[in-house]
Amino acid sequence: MHPYRSHTCAALRKSDVGQTVRLSGWVHRVRDHGGVLFIDLRDHYGITQVVADPDSPAFKLAETVRGEWVIRIDGLVKARSEETTNKAMATGEIELYAQEIEVLSAAKELPLPVFGEPDYPEDVRLKYRFLDLRRETLHKNIVKRTQIVSAMRAGMGAAGFAEFTTPILTASSPEGARDFLVPSRIHEGKFFALPQAPQQYKQLLMVAGFDRYFQIAPCFRDEDPRADRLPGEFYQLDVEMSFVTQEEIWETMEPMMTSVFEQFAEGKPVTKKWPRIPYDVAIRKYGSDKPDLRNPIEMQAVTDHFRDSGFKVFAGMIASNPKVEIWAIPAKTGGSRAFCDRMNAWAQGQGQPGLGYIFWKEEDGKIAGSGPLAKNIGEERTEAIRTQLGLEAGDAAFFVAGDPAKFYKFAGEARTRAGEELNLVDRDRFEMCWIVDFPFYEWSEEEKKIDFAHNPFSMPQGGLEALESQDPLDLKAYQYDAVCNGFEIASGSIRNQSPELMVKAFEKVGLSQADVEERFGGLYRAFQYGAPPHGGCAFGIDRVVMLLVGAKNLREISIFPMNQQAQDLLMNAPSPATPTQLRELALRVVPQPKKD
Repeated sequence: MHPYRSHTCAALRKSDVGQTVRLSGWVHRVRDHGGVLFIDLRDHYGITQVVADPDSPAFKLAETVRGEWVIRIDGLVKARSEETTNKAMATGEIELYAQEIEVLSAAKELPLPVFGEPDYPEDVRLKYRFLDLRRETLHKNIVKRTQIVSAMRAGMGAAGFAEFTTPILTASSPEGARDFLVPSRIHEGKFFALPQAPQQYKQLLMVAGFDRYFQIAPCFRDEDPRADRLPGEFYQLDVEMSFVTQEEIWETMEPMMTSVFEQFAEGKPVTKKWPRIPYDVAIRKYGSDKPDLRNPIEMQAVTDHFRDSGFKVFAGMIASNPKVEIWAIPAKTGGSRAFCDRMNAWAQGQGQPGLGYIFWKEEDGKIAGSGPLAKNIGEERTEAIRTQLGLEAGDAAFFVAGDPAKFYKFAGEARTRAGEELNLVDRDRFEMCWIVDFPFYEWSEEEKKIDFAHNPFSMPQGGLEALESQDPLDLKAYQYDAVCNGFEIASGSIRNQSPELMVKAFEKVGLSQADVEERFGGLYRAFQYGAPPHGGCAFGIDRVVMLLVGAKNLREISIFPMNQQAQDLLMNAPSPATPTQLRELALRVVPQPKKD
């Protein structure tokens, strides 16, 4: 017999009754039922119930074992009685009568529980992550993550893609975040950067003649952590294709990702044909370029209904500024003063002056609007708003006024709040879409200049002619995001493969041709030697897994994550370099003055 196991802890069934077998694993828990000991033995695969009664030669040792000890057990497989069968366990029809026990590794008192799923301080969970990973939910999440990645690889292979591995030590690249820098010992005073994404390399692969590339790529960004983005590193399904339009990229990736979601959605519906929603439309309808389409609320402009109306606040804003619009957020079933007052109070808590509203109720056989706004604008305008929004008695609408560029995010948050509060969001489904036609440039208020709105290597719609003749802030890009349930899960574009156009695009943000040649020399040179039209995208693996397992935080689907302060508590990283290491790198640490 094998020195440790003949079966895993998930393998034994009723057909194995009568066999003498050997199992090894962790003591999940021990229960004493009137002198008979029941040990739940756990390994990576599952749990088997072990019984040790006083007549067993293993009983004396069984009395000493404690939770999370690693033990080997030899025993006889017996069938459980009908009343003790556990249908929730794969091994629930049998139990193992212990004949011999060997302690392979004892465990100290645990710093956090493994049995059950109680909330526990995150710093303890991350410091003892090897124990935390034994907990059932987290363990299953990590296993499912590997299965999802395997399904992605299989799907990409079936679609004719080849997996290429690109360098980890590379040059700094403008991907929208800070680089992690790695000092070079051989080249004093110079630094490598860890890749924020394999963007330039995958484009170079297309120039090199490889047609369909993908990679499960590690990416590194020195940015502040948040719930849907881990500090330090993350993984993406990176994709690039030659001689393609953006439509072909969507048609290639959409069925593959739909299939992945369907495999792991546990029966929840998944969007088959992803809608293509222009960025400008998404902002006006949903107040976000990452709309949660499970929420049925769609905003509409109702400016004309308030123009020259009796509600002087809105009417005055419209008359004094041509940029002013009034947007309505229709709220089915929200037609009570109590709910409207709660929404108004929430808006004030967000730093807003309030949230105007109208709610409709049935009076004397007809639908009438209520609330201060309805009273001020009159019955005819109130009815016109209701008709436009398709509302009925028992419904409400909320209103936001001003320059949409300044209020759209708040309007989107109000839409989300109303949908959640009224329980309009269907949480048991995966709603996908593509957000397309992103702006090529945006205004940076911080730097008081235009900057790239998205990927700087994208192709502007209209090409060089549009770049030279149009207002930069009016330019659209062949750029797109994939969104699922309010989360951006992918971003991509058709690339700019013209060296002349590349220089022109960067000149608009203040970089000269010399800057382009210095910072992106590889791409710039490559584009001068026959670059095919190409494009691609990258799906965030961490976010996809988070959605599929129903986790609220990326740390619940990552094996060894950092904490919110970007520290690895398990390995105590980052940590100081030794004087010898610093000398070899010709570096000196200069302490920063402490802020008051």
